[in-house]
Amino acid sequence: MTRLGVNVDHVATVRQARRAPEPDPVAAALLAELAGADGITVHLRGDRRHIQDADIRRLRESVTTRLNIEMAATTEMTSIAAQVKPDQVTLVPEREGEITTEGGLDVVRRARPVSAAVRRLRRSGIQVSLFIDPLRTQVDAAARIGADMIELNTRAFSETCPLGPDLSSSELRRELTKVAEASRQGSKAGLRILAGHGLTYRNVRLICDITQIEELNIGHNIMARALLVGMDQAVREMLRAMGR
Repeated sequence: MTRLGVNVDHVATVRQARRAPEPDPVAAALLAELAGADGITVHLRGDRRHIQDADIRRLRESVTTRLNIEMAATTEMTSIAAQVKPDQVTLVPEREGEITTEGGLDVVRRARPVSAAVRRLRRSGIQVSLFIDPLRTQVDAAARIGADMIELNTRAFSETCPLGPDLSSSELRRELTKVAEASRQGSKAGLRILAGHGLTYRNVRLICDITQIEELNIGHNIMARALLVGMDQAVREMLRAMGR
């Protein structure tokens, strides 16, 4: 059974638009857990555009499933993680001005700083995931530097089927094959396999059907649905779409 981690960043995005107390991402996280989410994910960005330091401290006190913090592989961020001690940190690339994470972490070119971040986090008792593109070179590099798991970037796959999968599409089959092959490769190397980015109610099942993938992290599509039907129903609908 594939687990679901719900990313609640966009709740904080709405709050920060007015610098108001509400909506509260911690309350949203607890509602997601009550609806069946297996974990909560947030991204603590260097520019603090949505999630704030106080949020992750409150989330650490409140989340009863699994707290995953996405962050850049910087000294500032690893120091914060060492203090807060989430269950998991996912190291991601970060570029000033980007709307969302645009691609996977280049572990091959950034092996030294990423490896240093992995070592520091693991010394603090935190499991480490690397958000990478589904490429053989990146999977190999993630295994070499001692990551516990990888989260495969499904953006390219998701962009082939914004309105739902068309299995006759050669582009979709190509991108799905990349994710499946990277999943098998990572699993053979001893890595746990996660996936996420751009997944929707319409396309999530194809990724769930990849045997090695044990967890998905989904944010935007669930939050968009929650605006219309509420967090509880939005999370439950995603779980059904995943085949649970």
